[in-house]
Amino acid sequence: MTDSTTDKLDLTEDQWRERLSREQFHVLREGGTERAFTGAYDKLKDDGEYHCAACGNLVFDSEQKYDSGSGWPSFYAPADGTAVQTREDVSHGMTRTEVLCAKCESHLGHVFPDGPKPTGLRYCINSVALEFEAAGQLPAGN
Repeated sequence: MTDSTTDKLDLTEDQWRERLSREQFHVLREGGTERAFTGAYDKLKDDGEYHCAACGNLVFDSEQKYDSGSGWPSFYAPADGTAVQTREDVSHGMTRTEVLCAKCESHLGHVFPDGPKPTGLRYCINSVALEFEAAGQLPAGN
């Protein structure tokens, strides 16, 4: 996996299809959402890092993860200030703030202003958009 970076990864949609599973492509590249309470990381409490499943960019850390009860992994902050970017999402008849990987611009989920301190934010992220590395599996220096 790679560290958080804003060096862009730009692939064609065909290259993304080859690289990702059908479900990953739907969420990461088409802005889909997995069903609540079905993702592998919703209830995971292990220490470690969460990387973008599309490009490996470090996007979230278990230290900022909490159980929001929403059915998706929730974090009160990204791994660092450059890990993700946001943009307005007006799909589905509502206005939300979409969360994207800063490196490959893949859709990760949405952020809401109803999270815990210290940020008051809830980054509601699809498990299928993430790959988890347990703390004991991380390379030295992380």
